[in-house]
Amino acid sequence: MTKRLPVPAAVRVDGWGWRYAGRSDWAARDVSLRIEPGERVLLLGASGAGKSTLLAGLAGVLGGDDDGEFEGSLTVAGRPPAEARGSAGLLLQDPEAQVILARVGDDVAFACENLGVPREEIWRRVRQALTEVGLAVPLDRSTAELSGGQKQRLALAGLLAMRPGLLLLDEPTANLDPEGVLEVRDAVRAALDATGATLVVVEHRVAVWRDLVTRVVVLDADGGVLADGPPEVVLNDAAGELRHAGVWLPDTPVPVAPVVTEGAPLLTARSLVFGRGPAVTRGRRRGRRPRPVAADAVGFPVDADLREGSALALIGRNGAGKSTLALTLGGLLPAVDGSLAAEPALANGLPSDPGGWRSRELLTRIGSVFQNPEHQFIASTVRDELAAGPRALGLSGTEVEARVDDLLVRLALDGVAAANPFTLSGGQKRRLSVGTALATRPRLLVLDEPTFGQDARTWQGLVGLISELRRDGHAVVAATHDAEFVSAVGASSLRLDAAEVSA
Repeated sequence: MTKRLPVPAAVRVDGWGWRYAGRSDWAARDVSLRIEPGERVLLLGASGAGKSTLLAGLAGVLGGDDDGEFEGSLTVAGRPPAEARGSAGLLLQDPEAQVILARVGDDVAFACENLGVPREEIWRRVRQALTEVGLAVPLDRSTAELSGGQKQRLALAGLLAMRPGLLLLDEPTANLDPEGVLEVRDAVRAALDATGATLVVVEHRVAVWRDLVTRVVVLDADGGVLADGPPEVVLNDAAGELRHAGVWLPDTPVPVAPVVTEGAPLLTARSLVFGRGPAVTRGRRRGRRPRPVAADAVGFPVDADLREGSALALIGRNGAGKSTLALTLGGLLPAVDGSLAAEPALANGLPSDPGGWRSRELLTRIGSVFQNPEHQFIASTVRDELAAGPRALGLSGTEVEARVDDLLVRLALDGVAAANPFTLSGGQKRRLSVGTALATRPRLLVLDEPTFGQDARTWQGLVGLISELRRDGHAVVAATHDAEFVSAVGASSLRLDAAEVSA
């Protein structure tokens, strides 16, 4: 059978912009670009500059008049994006939103089936794509059992299998371990070399893609294009402007870790065996507890001591159980075996098992930030989202307003205070989810991928906030692949994919 290679797609963007319904600000505005067939473009810009919005527009998935309004025009392969579907493949910033079917093989095959690829060719492509992205699981593995990073690989495999003429990747390595980052980058390179497809990839950090792309385009947060040209020219000649825009350049300095004297013990794990299972329902109300669920053991028994002012980073390969352990330490999943005990300084009169605490009791003791920020949004505006926790504590209106105003400024969300949380960029959603936990000032903060989607400036803002928390006696646990973050907050590391884990 003769291989059918994709036709590399040209992209035309003329004075284009998009504004979500109900928002006064534009997610992107006055963008003009010409991308020729086969070009490989790295799209940079500050968090909230409109990078993800532009990719969604090129993929034809922004919606109709009820979802927002646009100005200017977009074309892919000479047609409006909605008429060119199948020519473009989009990897969403949230890979979980892209999982469609219950089994891994079926999910990767889905797009090929819709494009009418012959059955025998589909399954050859499925196996090849899974190998290329380094997702070594059986074809009948449940997609619900995959970690966030594994789902990111799964979504990319589905795109590579369909062989689009335009590959649109929105932060494809953000939730991956260091080895996975290189595997995915190399898989994209191999696909481009084999097919000649056009590439537009969004990332905040330049180093991973610098040697693969042929062009760098930087969106201006105030609208339009800030810089456009060959990588070496843009990154050297416009370095000052790029730093001001928050672009992660290879020599971006990492803040010095805070010097903290740790205090009283807060939470102790002894031979803790943790397990998989749904921790909470989406959009759960803050006043109700999730129902405990049965779980299968994962990883090795964990010993850890969390004290006032301490910081612990959960590190390891995708699927090692970092998110599961974080949920267990946060009192949202029951331990399979061993013990997890809140010490008096944290329990403050409650039983020692945090898994038995009510949501209201958790608010000032343990604050959890999920890997997917949308899973914890419950309000219709950013301001109300930040206010929900303090209001549940019964704080005065003046105190609630003061806390919310402070967080809006500190997290660079003051410009979108009236926006619906679901219309924010990925980086803004992550900062908002961290803010909802900070608003109740818990003694222990448990974060899952806290720096996902951040530009250099918002990243440093989050690092500064967490360093302040440590100095004020709060403890922090973070499941992360961000080595610079671990260094900057001065965290000790607990690696889950070693023969033994302890901290």
